[in-house]
Amino acid sequence: MSEWWVQVGLLAVPLLAAYLPIPPPQLSPALHSWKSSGKFFTYKGLRIFYQDSVGVVGSPEIVVLLHSFPTSSYDWYKIWEGLTLRFHRVIALDFLGFGFSDKPRPHHYSIFEQASIVEALLRHLGLQNHRINLLSHDYGDIVAQELLYRFKQNRSGRLTIRSLCLSNGGIFPETHRPLLLQKLLKDGGMLSPILTRLMNFVFSRGLTPYISQRKKFRRRWVGALASVSIPIHLIYGPLDPVNPYPEFLELYRETLPRSTVSILDDHISHHPQLGDPMGFLNAYMGFINSF
Repeated sequence: MSEWWVQVGLLAVPLLAAYLPIPPPQLSPALHSWKSSGKFFTYKGLRIFYQDSVGVVGSPEIVVLLHSFPTSSYDWYKIWEGLTLRFHRVIALDFLGFGFSDKPRPHHYSIFEQASIVEALLRHLGLQNHRINLLSHDYGDIVAQELLYRFKQNRSGRLTIRSLCLSNGGIFPETHRPLLLQKLLKDGGMLSPILTRLMNFVFSRGLTPYISQRKKFRRRWVGALASVSIPIHLIYGPLDPVNPYPEFLELYRETLPRSTVSILDDHISHHPQLGDPMGFLNAYMGFINSF
């Protein structure tokens, strides 16, 4: 009960701001720099923001980063430079409805569309025939699973995936524990319209399809992870309230016995690449250098 009142209390001030004619805050210098250094491409008339950095000269390796819900490619800024020291190309995008990408409304947001946008970006960059390392987090884990399913089907025009590294994603609906605010946005009854106004149209409309699609397509997406032969790794922050320890990790190891796992320090939570960027980067490099 105390958690409920604390979170509602924390919403009070921004709720007033949402209904008052207060302009949105200006971008911080760091976010402004992130946007300025990125680019846009067009997918079915919609502008999609992405970052594409050239790193190690002479290396053929490419890593594509898939961010979480409801954030953006900026999730990766703390490990970006470290990745450029290992890979020739480091690429990340803001999914449709997130970050600096367009946020159409009304719109049916889906994991399938986000996966198609990733494929379209790599075609735009002329990398559709290259072997790709995927590094994903949370919502991005599910998009990666759909890309993996398409790769497994060996359909023309799909990515060729060299490796996949997941991190703290709700890949198993049965162990997913949405936070209170997420529950209110999805099933909050009369509170939902208020929270929708507060949190942004796309945020609340995107959550329900995300959770529903994970349940509906569990067999497709978990099955893809379990059946492919490429190297798969998990980097896990064990203090994660969304994918709790030990239930999530036990199911992961039972379902994917071939996958390797890196467990970070006990105090690292749902965003390990932000909470422990050096530990996260070292774990990922250990994985990449193992094959």
